[in-house]
Amino acid sequence: MDSDAARLLAAGIAAGLGMLGPGIGIGILGAGALNAIGRNPEARGPILTNMILAIAFAEALGIYALIVAIILALVA
Repeated sequence: MDSDAARLLAAGIAAGLGMLGPGIGIGILGAGALNAIGRNPEARGPILTNMILAIAFAEALGIYALIVAIILALVA
C-alpha cells in the first residue's frame, strides 16, 4: 500500500468513526426529548431548547471529524 492509499484510507476511517458518535448521540437526544415531552407536554419549550443546544454541540464534533478527514486527505 502506498502512502496516498494509506492517507485516503485514514481520511475515510476518521470521517466514518468521527461521525458515528454524534449520529448515535443525536438519536439518543431525540428519543429522550420525545419521551420527556410525552411525559410532560407543558415543558415542551425548555426541553426543545436544551435538545437543540445539545444537538448543536454533538454536530460540532462531527464537523471537527470532517475537518480532520479533509486535512488528512488533502495535505501530503
